[in-house]
Amino acid sequence: MTEPGVTRKLTAIMSADVKGYSRLMADDEAATVRRLTAHRRIISRLVDLHHGRVVDSPGDNLLAEFTSAVNAVQCVVEVQEELRVQNADLPEERRMAWRIGINLGDVIAEGERIYGDGVNVAARIEGIAEPGGVCVSRSVYDQVKGKLAFGFEYLGEHGVKNIAEPVRVYRVGIRETTDAAYPGPDKPGQATTTDLRRTERPSVAVLPFESLGRDPENDYLGDGMSESIITALSRIPDMLVIARNSTFTYKGKHVKVQEVGRDLGVRYVLEGSVQRAGDRVRVTAQLIDAATGHHLWADRYDRYIRDIFALQDEITLEIVLALQVQLTSGEQTRVQHKSTRNLEAWGLCVQAIGLAEGFTREGLATARRLVDQALELDSGYVTALTMKAMCYIEDVRQGFSQSPLKSLGEAERLVQQALAIDDADSVALTAMGYLSLVQWRHDQAVDYGERAVALDPNNAMAHAMLAHTKYYTGQYDQTILLIKKAMRLHPHYPYWHLVHLGLAYLQTEQYDLAREVFRELVARAPDRHWGYAGLALVHARLGQEEEARRQVDKAKKVNPELTLQTYAMTDFYQDPKVLKRILDDLRRAGLK
Repeated sequence: MTEPGVTRKLTAIMSADVKGYSRLMADDEAATVRRLTAHRRIISRLVDLHHGRVVDSPGDNLLAEFTSAVNAVQCVVEVQEELRVQNADLPEERRMAWRIGINLGDVIAEGERIYGDGVNVAARIEGIAEPGGVCVSRSVYDQVKGKLAFGFEYLGEHGVKNIAEPVRVYRVGIRETTDAAYPGPDKPGQATTTDLRRTERPSVAVLPFESLGRDPENDYLGDGMSESIITALSRIPDMLVIARNSTFTYKGKHVKVQEVGRDLGVRYVLEGSVQRAGDRVRVTAQLIDAATGHHLWADRYDRYIRDIFALQDEITLEIVLALQVQLTSGEQTRVQHKSTRNLEAWGLCVQAIGLAEGFTREGLATARRLVDQALELDSGYVTALTMKAMCYIEDVRQGFSQSPLKSLGEAERLVQQALAIDDADSVALTAMGYLSLVQWRHDQAVDYGERAVALDPNNAMAHAMLAHTKYYTGQYDQTILLIKKAMRLHPHYPYWHLVHLGLAYLQTEQYDLAREVFRELVARAPDRHWGYAGLALVHARLGQEEEARRQVDKAKKVNPELTLQTYAMTDFYQDPKVLKRILDDLRRAGLK
Protein backbone atom coordinates (compact mmCIF):
# COMPACT_ATOMS: atom_id res chain seq x y z
CA MET A 1 0.00 0.00 0.00
CA THR A 2 1.36 3.44 -0.93
CA GLU A 3 2.02 5.78 2.02
CA PRO A 4 0.14 9.11 2.25
CA GLY A 5 1.90 11.90 0.32
CA VAL A 6 3.79 9.38 -1.81
CA THR A 7 2.75 8.48 -5.35
CA ARG A 8 4.05 6.04 -7.93
CA LYS A 9 4.37 6.73 -11.62
CA LEU A 10 5.97 5.39 -14.79
CA THR A 11 8.56 7.80 -16.15
CA ALA A 12 11.65 8.00 -18.35
CA ILE A 13 14.64 8.70 -16.10
CA MET A 14 17.87 10.30 -17.32
CA SER A 15 20.97 9.91 -15.19
CA ALA A 16 24.18 11.76 -16.16
CA ASP A 17 27.61 12.33 -14.70
CA VAL A 18 31.04 13.62 -15.76
CA LYS A 19 33.79 11.12 -16.49
CA GLY A 20 37.01 11.97 -14.63
CA TYR A 21 35.48 14.83 -12.66
CA SER A 22 37.85 14.44 -9.70
CA ARG A 23 40.90 14.68 -11.97
CA LEU A 24 39.53 17.78 -13.69
CA MET A 25 38.93 19.44 -10.30
CA ALA A 26 42.43 18.59 -9.15
CA ASP A 27 43.97 20.04 -12.31
CA ASP A 28 42.03 23.34 -12.39
CA GLU A 29 39.21 23.73 -9.91
CA ALA A 30 37.98 27.18 -11.00
CA ALA A 31 37.88 26.36 -14.71
CA THR A 32 36.16 23.02 -14.03
CA VAL A 33 33.42 24.67 -11.95
CA ARG A 34 32.82 27.29 -14.68
CA ARG A 35 32.62 24.60 -17.35
CA LEU A 36 30.35 22.41 -15.24
CA THR A 37 28.00 25.34 -14.66
CA ALA A 38 27.88 26.09 -18.40
CA HIS A 39 27.23 22.42 -19.24
CA ARG A 40 24.45 22.16 -16.65
CA ARG A 41 22.82 25.25 -18.14
CA ILE A 42 22.87 23.64 -21.61
CA ILE A 43 21.48 20.34 -20.32
CA SER A 44 18.74 22.04 -18.30
CA ARG A 45 17.74 24.17 -21.29
CA LEU A 46 17.44 21.13 -23.57
CA VAL A 47 15.61 19.07 -20.94
CA ASP A 48 13.06 21.85 -20.62
CA LEU A 49 12.83 22.19 -24.40
CA HIS A 50 11.96 18.48 -24.67
CA HIS A 51 9.27 18.70 -21.98
CA GLY A 52 11.39 17.14 -19.24
CA ARG A 53 12.25 18.23 -15.68
CA VAL A 54 15.59 18.35 -13.88
CA VAL A 55 15.01 16.57 -10.58
CA ASP A 56 18.41 16.96 -8.92
CA SER A 57 21.97 18.01 -9.78
CA PRO A 58 24.38 17.25 -6.92
CA GLY A 59 28.10 17.62 -7.68
CA ASP A 60 28.83 16.37 -11.18
CA ASN A 61 25.59 14.35 -11.39
CA LEU A 62 22.28 15.31 -12.95
CA LEU A 63 18.96 13.50 -12.73
CA ALA A 64 15.97 14.36 -14.93
CA GLU A 65 12.65 12.80 -15.88
CA PHE A 66 10.48 12.84 -19.00
CA THR A 67 6.91 11.71 -19.64
CA SER A 68 8.06 10.35 -23.03
CA ALA A 69 10.96 7.98 -23.76
CA VAL A 70 11.18 9.43 -27.28
CA ASN A 71 11.60 12.95 -25.88
CA ALA A 72 14.23 11.69 -23.45
CA VAL A 73 16.38 10.08 -26.15
CA GLN A 74 16.02 13.02 -28.52
CA CYS A 75 17.04 15.34 -25.72
CA VAL A 76 20.17 13.48 -24.59
CA VAL A 77 21.46 13.03 -28.14
CA GLU A 78 21.15 16.77 -28.69
CA VAL A 79 22.82 17.32 -25.29
CA GLN A 80 25.83 15.24 -26.29
CA GLU A 81 26.08 16.91 -29.69
CA GLU A 82 25.97 20.41 -28.20
CA LEU A 83 28.46 19.52 -25.44
CA ARG A 84 30.79 18.12 -28.09
CA VAL A 85 30.72 21.53 -29.75
CA GLN A 86 31.58 23.13 -26.41
CA ASN A 87 34.55 20.77 -26.00
CA ALA A 88 35.83 21.05 -29.57
CA ASP A 89 38.35 23.84 -28.96
CA LEU A 90 39.70 22.46 -25.66
CA PRO A 91 42.76 20.25 -25.22
CA GLU A 92 41.88 16.59 -24.81
CA GLU A 93 42.80 16.55 -21.12
CA ARG A 94 40.50 19.52 -20.31
CA ARG A 95 37.36 18.28 -22.05
CA MET A 96 34.36 17.55 -19.86
CA ALA A 97 32.64 14.41 -21.20
CA TRP A 98 29.31 13.26 -19.79
CA ARG A 99 27.99 9.70 -19.61
CA ILE A 100 24.22 9.42 -19.86
CA GLY A 101 21.85 6.53 -19.14
CA ILE A 102 18.07 6.37 -19.66
CA ASN A 103 15.61 3.93 -18.17
CA LEU A 104 11.84 3.69 -18.38
CA GLY A 105 10.60 2.47 -15.03
CA ASP A 106 8.35 2.80 -12.02
CA VAL A 107 9.42 5.39 -9.44
CA ILE A 108 8.19 6.79 -6.15
CA ALA A 109 7.50 10.52 -6.32
CA GLU A 110 7.65 12.48 -3.09
CA GLY A 111 7.34 16.21 -3.64
CA GLU A 112 9.86 17.16 -6.34
CA ARG A 113 12.08 14.12 -5.76
CA ILE A 114 11.89 10.62 -7.29
CA TYR A 115 13.24 7.35 -5.86
CA GLY A 116 13.17 3.63 -6.51
CA ASP A 117 14.48 0.88 -8.74
CA GLY A 118 13.77 2.89 -11.90
CA VAL A 119 16.28 5.52 -10.79
CA ASN A 120 18.85 2.92 -9.69
CA VAL A 121 18.71 1.17 -13.06
CA ALA A 122 19.20 4.49 -14.91
CA ALA A 123 22.30 5.20 -12.79
CA ARG A 124 23.71 1.72 -13.52
CA ILE A 125 23.15 2.18 -17.27
CA GLU A 126 24.86 5.58 -17.10
CA GLY A 127 27.96 3.85 -15.73
CA ILE A 128 28.03 1.55 -18.77
CA ALA A 129 27.92 4.45 -21.25
CA GLU A 130 31.13 5.73 -22.79
CA PRO A 131 32.22 9.34 -22.14
CA GLY A 132 30.19 11.45 -24.58
CA GLY A 133 27.82 8.53 -25.16
CA VAL A 134 24.29 7.39 -24.29
CA CYS A 135 22.97 3.99 -23.24
CA VAL A 136 19.34 2.99 -22.74
CA SER A 137 17.49 0.06 -21.19
CA ARG A 138 15.43 -2.44 -23.15
CA SER A 139 12.25 -0.77 -21.91
CA VAL A 140 13.37 2.50 -23.53
CA TYR A 141 14.54 0.77 -26.71
CA ASP A 142 11.14 -0.88 -27.15
CA GLN A 143 9.45 2.53 -27.00
CA VAL A 144 11.73 4.41 -29.42
CA LYS A 145 12.84 1.86 -32.03
CA GLY A 146 11.76 2.91 -35.51
CA LYS A 147 10.76 6.38 -34.30
CA LEU A 148 14.12 8.14 -34.19
CA ALA A 149 17.00 8.77 -36.59
CA PHE A 150 19.57 6.91 -34.47
CA GLY A 151 20.98 3.41 -34.61
CA PHE A 152 21.09 1.16 -31.53
CA GLU A 153 23.73 -1.42 -30.66
CA TYR A 154 22.84 -4.23 -28.23
CA LEU A 155 25.43 -4.48 -25.43
CA GLY A 156 24.04 -7.53 -23.69
CA GLU A 157 22.64 -8.12 -20.20
CA HIS A 158 24.07 -6.35 -17.15
CA GLY A 159 23.43 -7.03 -13.49
CA VAL A 160 22.17 -4.25 -11.23
CA LYS A 161 22.69 -4.24 -7.49
CA ASN A 162 19.49 -5.18 -5.59
CA ILE A 163 17.64 -5.85 -8.88
CA ALA A 164 16.81 -9.52 -9.41
CA GLU A 165 16.70 -9.57 -13.20
CA PRO A 166 19.64 -8.41 -15.38
CA VAL A 167 19.02 -5.32 -17.55
CA ARG A 168 19.41 -5.42 -21.32
CA VAL A 169 21.38 -2.39 -22.46
CA TYR A 170 21.62 -0.65 -25.85
CA ARG A 171 24.12 1.97 -26.99
CA VAL A 172 22.65 4.89 -28.95
CA GLY A 173 24.54 5.65 -32.16
CA ILE A 174 25.51 9.34 -32.02
CA ARG A 175 27.32 10.86 -35.00
CA GLU A 176 30.97 11.23 -34.12
CA THR A 177 31.49 14.06 -36.59
CA THR A 178 29.45 16.79 -34.94
CA ASP A 179 32.37 19.17 -34.52
CA ALA A 180 30.93 22.50 -35.52
CA ALA A 181 28.04 24.82 -34.77
CA TYR A 182 26.44 23.90 -38.09
CA PRO A 183 27.38 21.86 -41.18
CA GLY A 184 29.31 24.39 -43.26
CA PRO A 185 29.05 24.38 -47.04
CA ASP A 186 32.57 23.03 -47.48
CA LYS A 187 31.79 20.01 -45.33
CA PRO A 188 28.06 19.34 -45.70
CA GLY A 189 26.79 16.49 -43.56
CA GLN A 190 30.33 15.43 -42.55
CA ALA A 191 29.21 11.82 -42.40
CA THR A 192 31.56 8.88 -42.59
CA THR A 193 30.68 5.45 -43.93
CA THR A 194 30.71 4.07 -40.39
CA ASP A 195 28.34 6.81 -39.19
CA LEU A 196 25.86 6.13 -41.97
CA ARG A 197 25.83 2.40 -41.37
CA ARG A 198 25.36 2.70 -37.65
CA THR A 199 23.44 5.84 -36.80
CA GLU A 200 21.06 6.82 -39.58
CA ARG A 201 17.59 5.74 -40.56
CA PRO A 202 17.64 4.99 -44.30
CA SER A 203 19.06 8.16 -45.90
CA VAL A 204 18.57 8.78 -49.61
CA ALA A 205 19.59 11.33 -52.22
CA VAL A 206 17.62 11.31 -55.49
CA LEU A 207 19.79 12.72 -58.26
CA PRO A 208 18.19 14.52 -61.23
CA PHE A 209 17.10 11.92 -63.76
CA GLU A 210 18.95 12.45 -67.02
CA SER A 211 16.70 13.43 -69.92
CA LEU A 212 17.88 11.52 -72.99
CA GLY A 213 17.17 12.70 -76.51
CA ARG A 214 17.69 15.90 -78.46
CA ASP A 215 14.59 17.86 -77.48
CA PRO A 216 15.48 20.26 -74.61
CA GLU A 217 11.76 20.77 -73.90
CA ASN A 218 11.71 17.26 -72.48
CA ASP A 219 14.20 18.19 -69.74
CA TYR A 220 11.28 18.70 -67.40
CA LEU A 221 10.50 14.98 -67.59
CA GLY A 222 13.75 14.06 -65.84
CA ASP A 223 13.53 16.95 -63.39
CA GLY A 224 9.90 16.24 -62.63
CA MET A 225 10.51 12.52 -62.14
CA SER A 226 13.20 13.27 -59.55
CA GLU A 227 11.14 15.99 -57.88
CA SER A 228 8.07 13.78 -57.53
CA ILE A 229 10.02 10.84 -56.09
CA ILE A 230 11.74 13.15 -53.57
CA THR A 231 8.36 14.58 -52.55
CA ALA A 232 6.83 11.15 -52.12
CA LEU A 233 9.75 9.68 -50.16
CA SER A 234 10.00 12.71 -47.90
CA ARG A 235 6.54 12.01 -46.50
CA ILE A 236 7.86 8.83 -44.85
CA PRO A 237 8.98 9.64 -41.28
CA ASP A 238 11.31 6.62 -41.08
CA MET A 239 13.49 7.94 -43.92
CA LEU A 240 15.84 10.89 -44.32
CA VAL A 241 15.55 12.38 -47.81
CA ILE A 242 17.83 15.14 -49.08
CA ALA A 243 16.08 18.21 -50.45
CA ARG A 244 15.77 18.79 -54.18
CA ASN A 245 17.80 22.02 -53.99
CA SER A 246 20.88 20.07 -52.87
CA THR A 247 20.62 17.09 -55.20
CA PHE A 248 19.95 19.28 -58.26
CA THR A 249 23.39 20.87 -57.88
CA TYR A 250 24.65 17.68 -59.57
CA LYS A 251 22.48 18.13 -62.65
CA GLY A 252 24.50 17.62 -65.83
CA LYS A 253 27.60 16.56 -63.90
CA HIS A 254 29.25 13.14 -63.96
CA VAL A 255 29.98 12.32 -60.34
CA LYS A 256 30.74 9.12 -58.48
CA VAL A 257 28.02 7.84 -56.21
CA GLN A 258 30.52 7.52 -53.35
CA GLU A 259 31.31 11.25 -53.66
CA VAL A 260 27.62 12.13 -53.58
CA GLY A 261 27.20 9.99 -50.46
CA ARG A 262 30.05 11.73 -48.69
CA ASP A 263 29.02 15.19 -49.85
CA LEU A 264 25.37 14.91 -48.82
CA GLY A 265 25.86 12.56 -45.87
CA VAL A 266 23.62 9.77 -47.20
CA ARG A 267 23.89 6.01 -47.42
CA TYR A 268 21.89 5.50 -50.63
CA VAL A 269 21.71 7.27 -53.98
CA LEU A 270 19.02 6.91 -56.66
CA GLU A 271 19.93 7.80 -60.23
CA GLY A 272 18.18 7.23 -63.53
CA SER A 273 17.19 8.49 -66.96
CA VAL A 274 14.06 9.37 -68.93
CA GLN A 275 13.67 9.12 -72.72
CA ARG A 276 10.54 10.05 -74.61
CA ALA A 277 9.56 8.85 -78.06
CA GLY A 278 6.16 10.08 -79.18
CA ASP A 279 3.57 8.91 -76.69
CA ARG A 280 5.96 6.39 -75.10
CA VAL A 281 8.54 6.94 -72.36
CA ARG A 282 11.41 4.74 -71.16
CA VAL A 283 12.62 5.20 -67.60
CA THR A 284 15.61 3.50 -66.00
CA ALA A 285 16.36 3.74 -62.29
CA GLN A 286 18.94 2.24 -59.96
CA LEU A 287 19.39 2.45 -56.21
CA ILE A 288 23.02 2.27 -55.09
CA ASP A 289 24.66 1.82 -51.70
CA ALA A 290 27.01 4.83 -51.55
CA ALA A 291 29.23 3.13 -48.99
CA THR A 292 30.00 0.06 -51.13
CA GLY A 293 28.97 1.08 -54.67
CA HIS A 294 26.76 -2.01 -54.91
CA HIS A 295 23.35 -1.92 -56.59
CA LEU A 296 20.45 -2.69 -54.27
CA TRP A 297 17.90 -2.55 -57.03
CA ALA A 298 17.66 -1.54 -60.70
CA ASP A 299 14.90 -1.69 -63.29
CA ARG A 300 13.75 -0.38 -66.67
CA TYR A 301 10.21 0.67 -67.52
CA ASP A 302 8.58 1.17 -70.92
CA ARG A 303 5.23 2.91 -70.58
CA TYR A 304 2.84 5.30 -72.24
CA ILE A 305 3.56 8.92 -71.29
CA ARG A 306 0.09 9.15 -69.71
CA ASP A 307 1.22 6.56 -67.13
CA ILE A 308 4.22 8.52 -65.88
CA PHE A 309 2.59 9.48 -62.56
CA ALA A 310 1.70 5.89 -61.76
CA LEU A 311 5.28 5.00 -62.68
CA GLN A 312 6.61 7.49 -60.14
CA ASP A 313 4.53 5.80 -57.46
CA GLU A 314 5.82 2.40 -58.53
CA ILE A 315 9.48 3.46 -58.41
CA THR A 316 8.98 5.11 -55.02
CA LEU A 317 7.54 1.94 -53.53
CA GLU A 318 10.34 -0.13 -55.09
CA ILE A 319 12.86 2.07 -53.28
CA VAL A 320 11.02 1.67 -49.99
CA LEU A 321 10.96 -2.11 -50.37
CA ALA A 322 14.65 -2.20 -51.30
CA LEU A 323 15.49 -0.28 -48.12
CA GLN A 324 13.11 -2.45 -46.10
CA VAL A 325 11.21 0.46 -44.61
CA GLN A 326 7.93 -0.83 -43.23
CA LEU A 327 5.05 1.43 -44.24
CA THR A 328 1.78 1.67 -42.41
CA SER A 329 -1.31 1.73 -44.58
CA GLY A 330 -1.61 5.48 -44.00
CA GLU A 331 1.95 6.09 -45.16
CA GLN A 332 1.37 3.99 -48.26
CA THR A 333 -1.45 6.36 -49.16
CA ARG A 334 0.73 9.40 -48.52
CA VAL A 335 3.50 8.32 -50.91
CA GLN A 336 1.08 8.08 -53.81
CA HIS A 337 1.39 10.92 -56.33
CA LYS A 338 -1.08 13.70 -55.65
CA SER A 339 -2.10 17.11 -56.94
CA THR A 340 -2.37 16.74 -60.75
CA ARG A 341 -2.54 14.17 -63.49
CA ASN A 342 -2.00 16.71 -66.24
CA LEU A 343 1.48 16.14 -67.65
CA GLU A 344 1.83 19.58 -69.23
CA ALA A 345 0.72 21.38 -66.05
CA TRP A 346 3.16 19.30 -64.06
CA GLY A 347 6.03 20.21 -66.41
CA LEU A 348 5.23 23.93 -66.23
CA CYS A 349 5.27 23.84 -62.44
CA VAL A 350 8.62 22.00 -62.39
CA GLN A 351 10.12 24.81 -64.48
CA ALA A 352 8.54 27.49 -62.27
CA ILE A 353 10.06 26.09 -59.07
CA GLY A 354 13.58 26.47 -60.40
CA LEU A 355 12.96 30.06 -61.50
CA ALA A 356 11.33 31.20 -58.26
CA GLU A 357 14.17 29.93 -56.06
CA GLY A 358 16.45 32.75 -57.26
CA PHE A 359 14.22 35.41 -55.62
CA THR A 360 14.84 37.85 -58.50
CA ARG A 361 12.17 40.17 -59.90
CA GLU A 362 12.37 38.55 -63.36
CA GLY A 363 12.48 35.00 -61.99
CA LEU A 364 9.41 35.47 -59.81
CA ALA A 365 7.48 37.12 -62.64
CA THR A 366 8.31 34.32 -65.09
CA ALA A 367 7.51 31.64 -62.51
CA ARG A 368 4.10 33.22 -61.92
CA ARG A 369 3.36 33.21 -65.67
CA LEU A 370 4.25 29.51 -65.88
CA VAL A 371 2.02 28.54 -62.95
CA ASP A 372 -0.80 30.60 -64.48
CA GLN A 373 -0.50 28.40 -67.58
CA ALA A 374 -0.48 25.32 -65.37
CA LEU A 375 -3.64 26.48 -63.59
CA GLU A 376 -5.38 27.02 -66.93
CA LEU A 377 -4.79 23.33 -67.59
CA ASP A 378 -5.69 22.18 -64.05
CA SER A 379 -7.39 24.77 -61.84
CA GLY A 380 -7.17 22.46 -58.82
CA TYR A 381 -3.41 21.87 -58.99
CA VAL A 382 -2.37 22.43 -55.35
CA THR A 383 1.35 22.86 -56.04
CA ALA A 384 0.68 25.50 -58.71
CA LEU A 385 -1.69 27.42 -56.44
CA THR A 386 0.89 27.39 -53.66
CA MET A 387 3.74 28.37 -55.97
CA LYS A 388 1.81 31.37 -57.24
CA ALA A 389 1.03 32.43 -53.66
CA MET A 390 4.69 32.18 -52.69
CA CYS A 391 5.63 34.38 -55.66
CA TYR A 392 3.27 37.08 -54.38
CA ILE A 393 4.68 36.83 -50.84
CA GLU A 394 8.25 37.07 -52.09
CA ASP A 395 7.33 40.06 -54.24
CA VAL A 396 6.38 41.81 -51.01
CA ARG A 397 9.39 40.60 -49.01
CA GLN A 398 11.84 41.59 -51.76
CA GLY A 399 10.22 44.99 -52.29
CA PHE A 400 9.02 44.26 -55.85
CA SER A 401 5.28 44.67 -55.26
CA GLN A 402 3.60 47.97 -56.15
CA SER A 403 0.73 47.15 -53.79
CA PRO A 404 1.86 44.89 -50.90
CA LEU A 405 -1.60 44.63 -49.32
CA LYS A 406 -3.12 43.54 -52.63
CA SER A 407 -0.30 41.01 -53.21
CA LEU A 408 -0.72 39.49 -49.74
CA GLY A 409 -4.48 39.35 -50.18
CA GLU A 410 -4.07 37.45 -53.44
CA ALA A 411 -1.54 35.11 -51.80
CA GLU A 412 -3.99 34.32 -49.00
CA ARG A 413 -6.80 33.61 -51.47
CA LEU A 414 -4.57 31.16 -53.37
CA VAL A 415 -3.31 29.32 -50.30
CA GLN A 416 -6.80 29.04 -48.85
CA GLN A 417 -7.92 27.55 -52.17
CA ALA A 418 -5.03 25.06 -52.08
CA LEU A 419 -5.80 24.01 -48.49
CA ALA A 420 -9.50 23.64 -49.32
CA ILE A 421 -8.44 21.04 -51.89
CA ASP A 422 -5.83 19.32 -49.70
CA ASP A 423 -5.53 20.46 -46.07
CA ALA A 424 -2.64 18.01 -45.49
CA ASP A 425 -0.30 19.41 -48.14
CA SER A 426 2.87 20.42 -46.27
CA VAL A 427 3.97 22.93 -48.92
CA ALA A 428 0.62 24.75 -48.75
CA LEU A 429 0.75 24.71 -44.94
CA THR A 430 4.30 26.11 -45.06
CA ALA A 431 3.14 28.88 -47.37
CA MET A 432 0.25 29.73 -45.04
CA GLY A 433 2.65 29.80 -42.11
CA TYR A 434 4.98 32.15 -43.99
CA LEU A 435 2.08 34.38 -45.03
CA SER A 436 0.79 34.49 -41.43
CA LEU A 437 4.21 35.61 -40.22
CA VAL A 438 4.38 38.39 -42.80
CA GLN A 439 0.89 39.45 -41.66
CA TRP A 440 2.03 39.48 -37.99
CA ARG A 441 -0.22 36.57 -37.01
CA HIS A 442 2.53 34.84 -35.05
CA ASP A 443 0.54 32.16 -33.22
CA GLN A 444 -1.17 31.12 -36.44
CA ALA A 445 2.20 31.06 -38.22
CA VAL A 446 3.60 28.67 -35.58
CA ASP A 447 0.54 26.44 -35.81
CA TYR A 448 0.71 26.09 -39.60
CA GLY A 449 4.48 25.60 -39.52
CA GLU A 450 4.30 22.83 -36.93
CA ARG A 451 1.57 21.05 -38.89
CA ALA A 452 3.71 21.20 -42.04
CA VAL A 453 6.75 19.69 -40.28
CA ALA A 454 4.65 16.97 -38.65
CA LEU A 455 3.10 15.96 -41.98
CA ASP A 456 6.39 16.04 -43.92
CA PRO A 457 9.36 15.42 -41.59
CA ASN A 458 11.82 15.62 -44.52
CA ASN A 459 10.68 19.01 -45.85
CA ALA A 460 13.74 21.25 -45.45
CA MET A 461 11.81 24.39 -46.38
CA ALA A 462 9.11 23.65 -43.79
CA HIS A 463 11.77 23.29 -41.08
CA ALA A 464 13.55 26.49 -42.16
CA MET A 465 10.35 28.56 -42.30
CA LEU A 466 9.19 27.26 -38.92
CA ALA A 467 12.63 28.14 -37.52
CA HIS A 468 12.20 31.72 -38.75
CA THR A 469 8.77 31.92 -37.14
CA LYS A 470 10.10 30.51 -33.86
CA TYR A 471 12.87 33.10 -33.93
CA TYR A 472 10.47 36.01 -34.23
CA THR A 473 8.35 34.59 -31.38
CA GLY A 474 11.40 34.39 -29.11
CA GLN A 475 11.84 30.60 -29.15
CA TYR A 476 15.56 30.73 -29.93
CA ASP A 477 16.56 27.22 -28.84
CA GLN A 478 13.95 25.71 -31.13
CA THR A 479 15.09 28.03 -33.92
CA ILE A 480 18.60 26.57 -33.67
CA LEU A 481 17.38 22.96 -33.66
CA LEU A 482 15.03 23.49 -36.61
CA ILE A 483 17.60 25.32 -38.74
CA LYS A 484 20.16 22.58 -38.10
CA LYS A 485 17.58 19.99 -39.18
CA ALA A 486 16.87 22.00 -42.34
CA MET A 487 20.61 22.12 -43.08
CA ARG A 488 20.88 18.35 -42.62
CA LEU A 489 18.02 17.79 -45.05
CA HIS A 490 19.44 20.36 -47.48
CA PRO A 491 23.27 20.15 -47.20
CA HIS A 492 23.69 22.79 -49.94
CA TYR A 493 21.35 25.07 -48.04
CA PRO A 494 20.86 28.69 -49.20
CA TYR A 495 22.73 31.49 -47.45
CA TRP A 496 19.60 32.88 -45.79
CA HIS A 497 19.44 29.87 -43.45
CA LEU A 498 22.46 31.38 -41.70
CA VAL A 499 20.75 34.70 -40.94
CA HIS A 500 18.38 33.44 -38.26
CA LEU A 501 20.80 30.80 -36.99
CA GLY A 502 23.32 33.55 -36.26
CA LEU A 503 20.65 35.80 -34.73
CA ALA A 504 19.39 32.97 -32.50
CA TYR A 505 22.94 32.39 -31.23
CA LEU A 506 23.19 36.15 -30.63
CA GLN A 507 19.97 36.23 -28.60
CA THR A 508 21.11 33.27 -26.46
CA GLU A 509 24.45 35.04 -25.84
CA GLN A 510 26.46 32.38 -27.67
CA TYR A 511 28.58 35.08 -29.24
CA ASP A 512 31.43 32.89 -30.50
CA LEU A 513 28.98 30.70 -32.43
CA ALA A 514 27.09 33.74 -33.70
CA ARG A 515 30.30 35.29 -34.98
CA GLU A 516 31.28 32.03 -36.73
CA VAL A 517 27.91 31.82 -38.47
CA PHE A 518 27.92 35.48 -39.58
CA ARG A 519 31.46 35.15 -40.94
CA GLU A 520 30.27 32.21 -43.02
CA LEU A 521 27.30 34.27 -44.13
CA VAL A 522 29.64 37.02 -45.34
CA ALA A 523 31.68 34.43 -47.25
CA ARG A 524 28.54 32.93 -48.82
CA ALA A 525 26.79 36.23 -49.61
CA PRO A 526 29.36 39.07 -49.67
CA ASP A 527 26.96 41.26 -51.67
CA ARG A 528 24.22 41.13 -49.00
CA HIS A 529 24.20 43.20 -45.81
CA TRP A 530 22.98 40.50 -43.41
CA GLY A 531 26.36 39.02 -42.50
CA TYR A 532 28.02 42.39 -41.89
CA ALA A 533 25.05 43.61 -39.85
CA GLY A 534 25.14 40.40 -37.81
CA LEU A 535 28.84 40.85 -37.04
CA ALA A 536 28.15 44.46 -36.07
CA LEU A 537 25.55 43.24 -33.56
CA VAL A 538 27.95 40.68 -32.07
CA HIS A 539 30.72 43.25 -31.62
CA ALA A 540 28.26 45.80 -30.22
CA ARG A 541 27.05 43.29 -27.60
CA LEU A 542 30.67 42.60 -26.65
CA GLY A 543 31.40 46.31 -26.28
CA GLN A 544 33.73 46.34 -29.30
CA GLU A 545 32.18 49.44 -30.87
CA GLU A 546 35.04 50.29 -33.23
CA GLU A 547 34.80 46.89 -34.91
CA ALA A 548 30.99 47.14 -34.90
CA ARG A 549 31.23 50.45 -36.79
CA ARG A 550 33.62 48.89 -39.29
CA GLN A 551 31.09 46.12 -40.03
CA VAL A 552 28.24 48.63 -40.43
CA ASP A 553 30.35 50.54 -42.94
CA LYS A 554 30.74 47.30 -44.94
CA ALA A 555 26.99 46.65 -44.75
CA LYS A 556 26.23 50.15 -46.06
CA LYS A 557 28.74 49.72 -48.87
CA VAL A 558 26.88 46.68 -50.28
CA ASN A 559 23.47 48.18 -49.51
CA PRO A 560 23.58 52.01 -49.60
CA GLU A 561 19.84 52.15 -48.78
CA LEU A 562 20.33 50.33 -45.45
CA THR A 563 19.02 52.34 -42.50
CA LEU A 564 17.54 51.50 -39.12
CA GLN A 565 14.12 51.88 -40.73
CA THR A 566 14.75 49.61 -43.71
CA TYR A 567 16.34 47.00 -41.41
CA ALA A 568 13.29 47.04 -39.14
CA MET A 569 10.85 46.74 -42.06
CA THR A 570 12.08 43.23 -42.94
CA ASP A 571 11.62 41.80 -39.43
CA PHE A 572 8.56 40.52 -37.55
CA TYR A 573 9.48 40.48 -33.85
CA GLN A 574 6.51 39.64 -31.67
CA ASP A 575 8.20 41.36 -28.72
CA PRO A 576 9.02 44.96 -29.73
CA LYS A 577 11.68 45.16 -27.00
CA VAL A 578 13.82 42.65 -28.91
CA LEU A 579 13.78 44.77 -32.05
CA LYS A 580 14.45 47.92 -30.01
CA ARG A 581 17.60 46.42 -28.53
CA ILE A 582 18.85 45.33 -31.97
CA LEU A 583 18.21 48.79 -33.41
CA ASP A 584 19.92 50.42 -30.41
CA ASP A 585 22.98 48.20 -31.00
CA LEU A 586 23.06 49.09 -34.70
CA ARG A 587 22.61 52.78 -33.88
CA ARG A 588 25.65 52.63 -31.56
CA ALA A 589 27.50 50.96 -34.42
CA GLY A 590 26.81 53.94 -36.65
CA LEU A 591 23.68 52.97 -38.61
CA LYS A 592 21.45 56.02 -39.08
